[in-house]
Amino acid sequence: MKTVTSISGGMTSAYVAANYPSDYYVFALVTTNDKKLLYPDAKLRKVVSDKIGKEFIGTLEDDIIIHTILDLEQFIGKEINWVVGYAFEDIIKKKGMYLPNKTQRFCTTEMKLRPIFNWWYVNINEPIQMQIGFRANEERRANNMLSKVNSDGLLEFKETFEKKNGRNKWSTIAWQKPTFPLIEDSIYKENIVNYWNGKKVRFAIRNNCVGCFHRNPLLLKKMWDNFPDKMQWFADKEIGKSTWRSDVSYKKIKTAFSQIDLFDDDFSDCDSGYCGL
Repeated sequence: MKTVTSISGGMTSAYVAANYPSDYYVFALVTTNDKKLLYPDAKLRKVVSDKIGKEFIGTLEDDIIIHTILDLEQFIGKEINWVVGYAFEDIIKKKGMYLPNKTQRFCTTEMKLRPIFNWWYVNINEPIQMQIGFRANEERRANNMLSKVNSDGLLEFKETFEKKNGRNKWSTIAWQKPTFPLIEDSIYKENIVNYWNGKKVRFAIRNNCVGCFHRNPLLLKKMWDNFPDKMQWFADKEIGKSTWRSDVSYKKIKTAFSQIDLFDDDFSDCDSGYCGL
């Protein structure tokens, strides 16, 4: 069984890639087609376009993630396979302008899991062992994932590959056995931060989408301060009852907490949200 390491762009999955060799490394990039969020470095835009096999305009993650994956590829001396699904706004259109939220979290499926699955289907197409970067204190997340495996210990994915009588033909395919090397070896956040100290891989303070609805309102306010153009993209997508959160709109978050001085190190992992990979 071949081994694949899923890389998110954060220190933890990068630690797995650097310390637990596998046959393949894969990274799913969240993209946008909004020219107002054009990635500022034209040379790197071309590099990313070549990596993903289509024009790269920008990302709704911290732009540093582009440096992270390129740096990491050099650091581990192995090719990282970059994959993408539809751009975020195109996914929203396909869902009838309905926004993902805490109960309908299709953004992770469409922009992370599906692109990785489709890459696997084309390039491997046999069950793999997937190395997941859950740390020693994240056993709950690991157990939640393990609760979804089939009788053979494999996670399944539902995908459509062809038309049948003018309709999509769906197949459910068993494809990966999730493993958690950091949990097995009792690796905690402190171990990972210490490992990367002084090494030539650049990391964002937080990875995943800057406007992730799992982030608490205070942190989203800080994201408005740090990434106003990207947060405006999220705010503009809220129309009528279609909102990212049920408690507060992103436009209200922009002007909230004005009396509080917010700093990046005021927030913990629990505040940040995650893509659940």
